[in-house]
Order: sequence, then structure tokens, then C-alpha cells
Amino acid sequence: MQRPSLVASDVDGTLLTPLGGVSPRTAATVGRVLAEGVPFVLSTGRPPRWVPVVADAAGLTGYAVCSNGAVLYDIGADRVVSAELLTPVQLTDLAAVLDEALPGCSMASERLGGSARDPDRAEFIADERYLHPWEEGAQPLPGHQRAQLLGKPAVKLLVRHPGMTSDEMARAAGPLVGDSVAMTWSTDEGLLEFAAPGVTKATGLAAVADRLGVAAADVLAFGDMPNDVPMLRWAGHGVAMANGHADALAVADEVTASSAEDGVAQVLERWF
Repeated sequence: MQRPSLVASDVDGTLLTPLGGVSPRTAATVGRVLAEGVPFVLSTGRPPRWVPVVADAAGLTGYAVCSNGAVLYDIGADRVVSAELLTPVQLTDLAAVLDEALPGCSMASERLGGSARDPDRAEFIADERYLHPWEEGAQPLPGHQRAQLLGKPAVKLLVRHPGMTSDEMARAAGPLVGDSVAMTWSTDEGLLEFAAPGVTKATGLAAVADRLGVAAADVLAFGDMPNDVPMLRWAGHGVAMANGHADALAVADEVTASSAEDGVAQVLERWF
């Protein structure tokens, strides 16, 4: 590949170290990318409110593809540019299918807030049995009735079953869900993530590339999990992390070192 005209990177397990930070080497490399006038886009399963801390550490103020492609967020302006939403009807129908496919599962819905830097304006609604798979949220969340959970449009429905891996959940739910919604996962800790039909990180990143006048062939993308697979396929050069899921490794054009070894920086240092 020639020097990319746009760089896109997943966050957790890719850009960040296992301790959740941006290493000095990676931060310096991202800085050189930006200094050369090449956009660096975050492409993540995280909602917008979880992006600023990463963007600040990496020195980023441009676009972020959030919620697995459902939300396009302008970091510098702290503004949601566009969003693809699941309707209450879609959410209710999906919940019924998931209760059948995954008995005992718990659910949460991610909604749009007015500002990512003001958590009080961002909405996350979960039932009382829902536990985040991430350490910072591994505790019961405030309980809500299922009707509250499903009653407003959402960018993402999250479903947990701590007794199963995400792969196992996908095998059970996938045949029943079909293509009525987009299903993926970003961790194997018993979590599935659902968005509006056709929404992926690839569609979100394509929207950014179109805004910036960059062709897919000139995009370099990094990822590590099944939610990164569409993006790795779409980009001109898709790079999977050595610590990545087998699905990501299988579709990548290249496998770099792990996130603990600055795998993103190792590739970017060829050009920057």
C-alpha cells in the first residue's frame, strides 16, 4: 500500500494498551500522521460519551465513528453529526426474539445524548440485572422496566448473558435474528450488540471517507474483534491485531503486533 490518505482505528484492544491508555509511542505516531495532514478517525463500539477521554489522550479532534457505525461524532465540536436509530417497534420485536433465543438474558439500550462531554445528557437505560462486561461498569445498574428500555429510539441494544460467551450467544441468536437488525460483538464476555439494519463500522467509516473525499482503496484500518470485520474488509488495507479474534485475523490483509506492543504504531511508522 502507498501512504494512506486516511487512517481509522478501533479503540479497545487496538489503539489502547491492555491497561486502557494510549502509549507514548502510539501517541507520537498519531501526532505525526496528523502533522502530515492525514485524518485519523476513531472507529469504535463505544458511544460518543466514552470517546473524548481517548481522543484527548491521542490528540484527536476530528471525526469518530461510534456505536459500531450507528453514530458519526465530531470530536472537536462535541456534536453528533448523524445517527442511525432502532425504532421502538424494532427494539420490542428484537427483545422478544432474544428472550426466546437467550433465556435469562439482560438488556440495555444506548440512546443519543446532546453532548458526549456532558454525561448527564447522554442516556443509557438498562434493566436491573444488566452488568457491564467492562471493569469500570461491572456492577448492577439502576433498574428500569422493560417498557422504559424499549420505548424510545436507540442507537444500540446491548444484550448480556454472563453464562455464555459472545460467540455462543451469536450462534444461538443469529439464526432467529437474521438480517432484521445488524448484530455484532466487541468482547467475548457474553455480550451482543445490535444496531439498525445494515449498520456497521464500514458504513460509518465510508460516510467519513465520503465527507473527506477519500476513496476506500486509500484507507488504512486497524481492528481486533468481529465488529471490526466489515471495516477491515472495506478498507484498502485492513490490519488485525495479533491479540485479535479469529474472525478479524481471517479477513485482514495483514496482522500486526498486539496492542501491548504498539501494533498500530509499528505499521504507521512505515510512512510517518
